[in-house]
Amino acid sequence: MFKTILPAILFSLLVEASVAQPLSQSNYQSAVGMRVSGGYYDLFSASYKTFITEPGAIELNAGFRNYSIPGFSWFNLSASASYQHHFNIEPVEGLRWFIGGGLVAVNSFSSYSSYSGFGLGIFPTGGVDYKFAGIPLNLSADLRPTISLIKPNGYYSGFYLGNAGLSARYTIR
Repeated sequence: MFKTILPAILFSLLVEASVAQPLSQSNYQSAVGMRVSGGYYDLFSASYKTFITEPGAIELNAGFRNYSIPGFSWFNLSASASYQHHFNIEPVEGLRWFIGGGLVAVNSFSSYSSYSGFGLGIFPTGGVDYKFAGIPLNLSADLRPTISLIKPNGYYSGFYLGNAGLSARYTIR
């Protein structure tokens, strides 16, 4: 099911990009791409970011991570949403820093029951966001220290500081 839904979403976003009105060279309204992180719950995720106000954006991620320990392995699927409030970094046009927070839901799958289950966490977030002038590319780096409200299994601790990520997105409008 995931293999059919993701291409449909990406196709619809690309169609939207073809009819979207251009903004200034360094600003964008929405962007779609990938996020790579060191988090417990995802290593790779699809990333969609859209501004709902001039400084405020919502970022949505759908990701996965595969773990392997001698003797067994498990697989995580995750979804996260965050609000980010942006501030310009002068004098570099297109460069902003942001702060905010969000929620993550994860489900771990394994044949070993101690490594399966549903988890829920919250996180503050902060980072930098850059939109290249002249090309439809946005890059961002963020930190999301995650506090587990519900741990999916015995592997996870209640707090994980090292959830840092890098995103590359195609700006669609």
